[in-house]
Amino acid sequence: MLREETLQVSGVRCERCVMRLAKMLEGHEGLEAANANLMGQVTLAWDDERTSREALLAALAKGGFHVPSADASSSPTP
Repeated sequence: MLREETLQVSGVRCERCVMRLAKMLEGHEGLEAANANLMGQVTLAWDDERTSREALLAALAKGGFHVPSADASSSPTP
């Protein structure tokens, strides 16, 4: 099933950060789409049979990007 969520991510400060974020997610198994902006909003769409939200967050964390644990801006779509 395809899932989509918009997250507020810390660590995005410039266009280079957005490119680094994209590089961290590039080729991730099951990721269907990713879009980030300079405000730190990242929209992810993934196949939850091939990957998980946690795996995507771990990939972001490797690049120095973090989602606050009480992310009030996230909006999961069933």
